Amino acid sequence: MVVSSEKYFKQDLPVGQRLMYPAINPLSAKNRDIGEKAVLEQIKKAGIPSDKPIITQVSRLDPWKDPEGVIDVYKRVKEKVDCRLVFCYNVASDDPEGLQVYNRVYRKANRYVSKKDILFIVGNYELLVNAIQKFSDVIIQKSTREGFCLSVTEALWKGTPVVASNVGGLPIQIQDGLNGFLLEPNDIDGFAERIIHLLKNPRDRERLGQKGRETVREKFLITRLLSDYLDMLNSIMSGAYD
Repeated sequence: MVVSSEKYFKQDLPVGQRLMYPAINPLSAKNRDIGEKAVLEQIKKAGIPSDKPIITQVSRLDPWKDPEGVIDVYKRVKEKVDCRLVFCYNVASDDPEGLQVYNRVYRKANRYVSKKDILFIVGNYELLVNAIQKFSDVIIQKSTREGFCLSVTEALWKGTPVVASNVGGLPIQIQDGLNGFLLEPNDIDGFAERIIHLLKNPRDRERLGQKGRETVREKFLITRLLSDYLDMLNSIMSGAYD
């Protein structure tokens, strides 16, 4: 059995268990370097204005991603920095609550939507998601529960600083203050303070972004995952079910 976090190991399973972190393909449309011109083309096509700093959450619109909490964070940030929030979202086809969550979040954001300060962009096109992650000044991932969250891995790979919840696989990827910021999911003020700091301090944005990209290069690319699978297969063939 392969798990993505040590916390998922079980004591009473009659099969071998192995830890393997998920990984991204740096050559896919979502993760390859597309250059500034291509980024701006995608941003323009999506109708995202470029006159203000951009905060983005890339995720499904479901309760565990806490999109309403993201709006609460944004309200506090906007009091200090004139910026824009982008929900780059999709709704899973097997999620019966997806439309309900979207409607609830949209109603809460309505005053800001009318001013184009909060935008809802359907992220069903990999090149567009790539461009948005790269164009954003800060990525927020305010999940209350999480698996590993490859959308954060992708953002780190783009060199965009991430402010995220200390849940699931997020602390595996982010070391607080080194390559991003981690906070407890309900710490609205803490999220806002970190984002305000990053928006006001471009050098820190660049520093965290560079560290984030280095982290992904070292730990979360598909080449490492391939090596892990080969090691596992070798151990199976040799009878070592560790």
